[in-house]
Amino acid sequence: MAESRITQLTHAGMTFDVIDSGPLDGPPVVLLHGFPQRATSWAKVSEQLNAEGLRTYALDQRGYSPGARPTSRFAYGLGELVGDVTALIHLIGRPVHLVGHDWGSAVAWAVAGGHPELVRTLTAVSVAHPTAFMKSMVSSSQPLRSYYMLLFQLPVLPERLLSTPNGLGEKMLRAAGMDSDMIETFRRDIVADGALPGGLGYYRSIVLGGKEVGRKVSVPTTYVWSDQDAALARRGAELTADYVTAPYELVVVRGATHWLLDQNAPELAEIIVERVRSV
Repeated sequence: MAESRITQLTHAGMTFDVIDSGPLDGPPVVLLHGFPQRATSWAKVSEQLNAEGLRTYALDQRGYSPGARPTSRFAYGLGELVGDVTALIHLIGRPVHLVGHDWGSAVAWAVAGGHPELVRTLTAVSVAHPTAFMKSMVSSSQPLRSYYMLLFQLPVLPERLLSTPNGLGEKMLRAAGMDSDMIETFRRDIVADGALPGGLGYYRSIVLGGKEVGRKVSVPTTYVWSDQDAALARRGAELTADYVTAPYELVVVRGATHWLLDQNAPELAEIIVERVRSV
């Protein structure tokens, strides 16, 4: 394992920023953020994981790191996103405990499914296994909750809606549970810093998932779902167990929104620590 801090990853001709914290000799935990947030969204959780002796690597993913913002939607296929994470794990030098939220969860499912030799445990937050999610689209209210995914396929308009202060995009984020501080962070770190087009690229390449999408996961896994998540129906959570062949636990956080990293950090950190210590 790396004996000095990893602050950047060079991969596929791009440079990714990494927030490496905690004891240098601690078990490695890789943290993958979602939309529309960045690696800094893990700050509260990382602090508690570090206090438990874990070393955390929060990756500012493709489209978010200033040095890794390709313009083509084809650059955001799940295979490319998985390649970024596996490159970081190889740089770390040993298998890791993998944690993802939102889009980071989708990427984490694919990494664990396709590269179990690189992953000791998986904690997936909010987003269910991709196949479970797709099945929930035909057996629950999920299509109504996912309307924005169709909206984000349009050119230009989503960028305009989300970059207008107090506009429709921000109203959508507030309706999903973001508070004023989170909105300010979104304006600064996503809109003003130029990360919005890359973040939307994940949605615009969603049909490019390919073979990475459907694989079952064979590493010990915890899936964390909050019962007030406006974007994700319970059905996906119920189906996810069918796609994990190792020890598995579903943890439901009662009364919580989609933004568990910001609003339920102590509880989420405890869940992650429990899964890490299970092996």
